[in-house]
Amino acid sequence: MDIRSVNAGLSVAPQIQPDEMASVAERGFVAIICNRPDGEEAGQPRIDEMRDAAQAAGLAFHHIPVAGGAFPDSAISAFRAVRRGTQGPVLAYCRTGTRSITLETLANPDGIDPSERIKQAAAAGYDLTAISEALH
Repeated sequence: MDIRSVNAGLSVAPQIQPDEMASVAERGFVAIICNRPDGEEAGQPRIDEMRDAAQAAGLAFHHIPVAGGAFPDSAISAFRAVRRGTQGPVLAYCRTGTRSITLETLANPDGIDPSERIKQAAAAGYDLTAISEALH
């Protein structure tokens, strides 16, 4: 698994597999956020498989899908609510991790300065300078 720490409350990853959920829990995560639409590509584990595996490992599971480079306010608000409402580290994933880090950066659940959010993303290996104008 390619898990990249963003801050104390969140790490992001490319697609994880159902059989990796126990390892995710062992690493101290308490919740998973999936940012992929179900059936986005062939071979992708189904959402129900991921949810069942997460719950079997003792992890909360949240599905907040986004696609096509669109980040609707409803998805940003839902991501923020999960992050603020979860006591412990969260692992968010999508196909590459980019949608997950973008949602974290737009949601700003920790209320940090826009430049710091861009720096956190860069430190995790994601260049989000293209959205810097949208941050407030």
